[in-house]
Amino acid sequence: MAGRSHGQDQLSYFKRIAAVNYVLAHDDGVNPKHLDEADIILIGVSRSGKTPTCLYLGLQYGIAAANYPLTPDDMTIQQIPKVLENVRKKLFGLTLTPAQLHFIRQQRRPNSEYASLAQCQRELQWQELLFHQFDIPYLETTRISIEEISAIILNRCGLRRQLYG
Repeated sequence: MAGRSHGQDQLSYFKRIAAVNYVLAHDDGVNPKHLDEADIILIGVSRSGKTPTCLYLGLQYGIAAANYPLTPDDMTIQQIPKVLENVRKKLFGLTLTPAQLHFIRQQRRPNSEYASLAQCQRELQWQELLFHQFDIPYLETTRISIEEISAIILNRCGLRRQLYG
């Protein structure tokens, strides 16, 4: 039957596609408009797993998940980026160990300042201080699969699967 995907009815299929489209349109902070429409906004430093987690939340659960990177430029202001101030209650942070972040960044830009262990340590330390200062829930994800990360986020944030209802 047309419109069926893995046993879902048409409404569920279109909800999932709409959620994935939302995720793609709001990836990496490129389109901060309509963040208020997000079910959740993942924040964290570059390469902390925001994009794949958002995609999984959209594809598997029909969750409109946006993500916003915390950059070294943000570190100088010691505040939540202005674009996120009005959606603070939707923020959820992802973090990992400095060693894991260093390893991931080395794959992307070997031997760069961006990938240096010292830079990874500085960014993660600042990020976690920000999470504590502004009471942003977060999860350390070094040894957790995207499936587990997503389930924990849904549970901790009280989000419900959007596909079948």
